[in-house]
Amino acid sequence: MTVEPLVRATELTKRFGPVTALDGMTVDIPPGRTGLVGENGAGKTTFFRLLLGLGRPTSGRLEVGGRAVDQDPIGVRSTIGYMPEHDCLPLDQTAADVVATFAELGGLPPRAARQRASDVLDLVGLDEARFRPIAGFSTGMRQRTKLAQALVADPQLLLLDEPTAGLDPTGREEMLALVERVGTFGISVLLATHLLDDVQQVCDNVVMIDGGALVVAGATEGLVQRTGMVMVDVGDRAPELVAVLMALGMNAAVVDSTVEVTVATEGDVDAIRDAIADLGLPLHRLSNRFRSLDDVFLTAARRS
Repeated sequence: MTVEPLVRATELTKRFGPVTALDGMTVDIPPGRTGLVGENGAGKTTFFRLLLGLGRPTSGRLEVGGRAVDQDPIGVRSTIGYMPEHDCLPLDQTAADVVATFAELGGLPPRAARQRASDVLDLVGLDEARFRPIAGFSTGMRQRTKLAQALVADPQLLLLDEPTAGLDPTGREEMLALVERVGTFGISVLLATHLLDDVQQVCDNVVMIDGGALVVAGATEGLVQRTGMVMVDVGDRAPELVAVLMALGMNAAVVDSTVEVTVATEGDVDAIRDAIADLGLPLHRLSNRFRSLDDVFLTAARRS
């Protein structure tokens, strides 16, 4: 069954004077959790601004849910929740006040907005802190507040701009867990980041851009493919295994105390196992190597 794209960009171009922020980008983004990956200045924030109707493309077309953004920017924006990267919260207000205000802006009456804000703040882990001024919040708590205001109107699409920025390792893992959980509620997520590990951890799909141009797009699982490389851990006897495999005509080397062997067929893997057995080596691990998204990005960028 073919899944209709939630976001469709066709030859999307945006220029600011002599600077081209997006350069003829054509991509379909399906429902689900998608990572929008690129270095700072790659065009991620510009793409978000165009999705929100806060700017018009120089040329090309951008659709959300089948509707052209430039033809109905307010209607499209009503289906989107946005978590900005920059620090934008009023420090003298409480989290409950801020999130309830956004709920009212989303169309809820005041009492229902208060209840909805309480529910969402509980979801992001700020139930006990919701009546405290934001000025006393840590970076992680402020990020959670921004996530709550983006969620409170029950959007169809959630735009997250660098949601783990400034967080320590624990806070980062907690934020990614929240993003993953949000995806189970039927809300699609477009997560803009330059941290490929974040995308690989929580996103079903990935769109990589560089210099405003599309580098590669597809399912995360499909892009992070197995390489023709086997990793073998035989402890400190790795050089013995390498010598035997090289004698068999195989490309093998010790890398960080692990033997890496290039393989072409299942027969090569059998030959590795036979060599380990013949030498009487202790086998701690034997596995295929997977490419990381970093490898995918660098390879695709060189080709583009």
